[in-house]
Amino acid sequence: MSHARFEWDPEKDAANRRKHHVSFAEAQHAFVDSRRVIARDLDHRQAEERFYCFGLVKGGVLTVRFTYRDGAIRIFGAGYWRKGKAIYERENQIYK
Repeated sequence: MSHARFEWDPEKDAANRRKHHVSFAEAQHAFVDSRRVIARDLDHRQAEERFYCFGLVKGGVLTVRFTYRDGAIRIFGAGYWRKGKAIYERENQIYK
């Protein structure tokens, strides 16, 4: 994470904290997980490519929605979602 630059819209961060109880500052930590999974958002069909990062943060799998913009990772959503956890466990071959 020391080499990556992160940015976000403060209003979206505030809305995300209210709705999902996760700040974008906290969401940065998903990128530090050595077993993180990065996936393209195939449902997003606009000019700017969007991605998901699934990474372990505070004992849970955090899903972060982001894009690359002007050399920075721009976060626009984050939360602890079951689908993200399932993808993380499948890709890391974690079986329960």
